[in-house]
Amino acid sequence: MRSGPTSRVLLALAATGLLLGAAGCTAGQSAPARPTLATASADTVTVAAQSDAAERSIRASRALFATAPGAVVAPEGDAAAIRSAASAAADAHVPVLLAGEHTADVARELHRLRADWYQAAGKVALDTDVQQREAPDAGETPEAGSASRQATVVVADASADAAVVGTAKAAGARVVTMPDGVTDPSAAPGVVTALHDRKDHPTVLVGAAFGDLGDPGWAIRAAENGWQLPNGGQRPFDGHRYVALYGAPGAPALGVLGEQSPAATVQRARSVAAEYEGLGDVPITPAMEVIATVAAGDAGADGDYSTELPVSTLEPYVDAAHDAGMPVILDLQPGRSDFLSQAKRYESLLAKPGVWLALDPEWRLTADQVPLRQIGSVSASEVNEVSSWLADLVQSKGLPPKAFVLHQFRLSMLQDRSTLQSHPELDMLIHVDGQGSQPDKQATWKALHVDAPAGVHWGWKNFYDEDQPMLTPQQTMADVSPTPSLITYQ
Repeated sequence: MRSGPTSRVLLALAATGLLLGAAGCTAGQSAPARPTLATASADTVTVAAQSDAAERSIRASRALFATAPGAVVAPEGDAAAIRSAASAAADAHVPVLLAGEHTADVARELHRLRADWYQAAGKVALDTDVQQREAPDAGETPEAGSASRQATVVVADASADAAVVGTAKAAGARVVTMPDGVTDPSAAPGVVTALHDRKDHPTVLVGAAFGDLGDPGWAIRAAENGWQLPNGGQRPFDGHRYVALYGAPGAPALGVLGEQSPAATVQRARSVAAEYEGLGDVPITPAMEVIATVAAGDAGADGDYSTELPVSTLEPYVDAAHDAGMPVILDLQPGRSDFLSQAKRYESLLAKPGVWLALDPEWRLTADQVPLRQIGSVSASEVNEVSSWLADLVQSKGLPPKAFVLHQFRLSMLQDRSTLQSHPELDMLIHVDGQGSQPDKQATWKALHVDAPAGVHWGWKNFYDEDQPMLTPQQTMADVSPTPSLITYQ
């Protein structure tokens, strides 16, 4: 596992009190005149992802309140009592705590808050010396002291965490709710926008669904970047399908992308993608796949049988795509070089949002091979070196997730494919880019799906000249199953 993010992630299962220091005084000591908010830096991310709602309510209280004169306590699972508690807590500017199986945790939180009272909403029984009574009338308890960085609270399910929503509102925090079924903030356009707008505030993620979030600190920093795909969100293959032109700048023989200028390529990509509109329930985004290193018939000055195009040659296409809201995939054909060395040549481009990476093992050759004489291959270990480097780049620069594309039309091209590593920063896609008759292409497509890595996405290539015949957009969507997430034209 790589080292953690620069932002401080406080996992909900870690030791309590990290934000606030030691626990507060006993109830016998005088309570402060007003509640005080927890102090945290803007890059602090707290995750409350326990399966138990009562535990999440306590974690949220710790994240949002340093002290409070009281709290409102409701029994876990009593929806009516929790709604009543949330309303009373908002009026009194104090946390909502749920009394679950372990009520001692609630008693400890009351002491940490330095509370001298609690109001019970519903049937609550606590073993504590904190006084049980009604919360003061609305307006009698002052609001929490002002804070320049009041938190943004992202809730996976507002109904399941109504108590936390009440606590957040009592603290003056901004509450953002995830869309149904979405657990990754980078895949939720409204959440990305809210986190970007509030990037100077700490963040609290609340919900059991966030327990599977690979790296919460990076996910929040990436969202705070604000960049989004044309149809919203940052996760490349979550609710997006791409139609891309493939080729090398100024080289029409290598693909249709090289047949026109960058500006004309943008227009052509839009035109080709438009033919797919209405053919499925996933939005279509035009894109480019640009060959950055071209397998060559001669060794060249460096002897690697690969021509590495200068960054300055690729930049006009990257810039034109960026201005048009199109992602760009940089494709590597390394010859006798290696993928990692070539990828590092284009770090300045890959450090941009919306610039992704593809590896083409057909052109990864050994010391005695030559392009077009043999079909190359790559080991999973070499691919893993590249994916780790790219994930680290995304992580270190707080970039949105990137697509990581692996071309394959023979099983031998990706050796030990089952050992490919996944990274939360990358969406991996296997691009089946063989040419020829449709029965042969379909047989290849099906064979490559057997024992494929879990969670991988799929791409399909249509060749204008070599396919016999080339599928129409309607046929591509109907006959290729599962429907590809990336469709390229060469």
